[in-house]
Amino acid sequence: MFDIGFWELGIIGLVALVVIGPERLPKVARVVGKWVGGGRRMISALKEDIEKEIEIEELKQMVQKETRGNVVEELVGDVHQTVGQLNRDTQKIMNENRKAFETDTEETPELEKNDGK
Repeated sequence: MFDIGFWELGIIGLVALVVIGPERLPKVARVVGKWVGGGRRMISALKEDIEKEIEIEELKQMVQKETRGNVVEELVGDVHQTVGQLNRDTQKIMNENRKAFETDTEETPELEKNDGK
């Protein structure tokens, strides 16, 4: 972030010594150190939170892709089962109707014969 070398720190320390004075310099240095440490901790925590949010979003997207794929596969399987069941039911009904029709056509000539006598 900041590219401060040894000489820059030395100049800042010398200016602080002249401006603040030797009696108050240790107290000011402690306060500044606490602020810098707090700032670093805050930035570190913010980075961690952002990385966690990004990871959570990536996981959510992966889960959604997997869920969509699984849902489609389940729907296809359900449709195949339903179509198969419909085919079986239709075939059963057609066979029952065919038998009933054949039975009716066999009984009809007998009724006509009985009516004719």
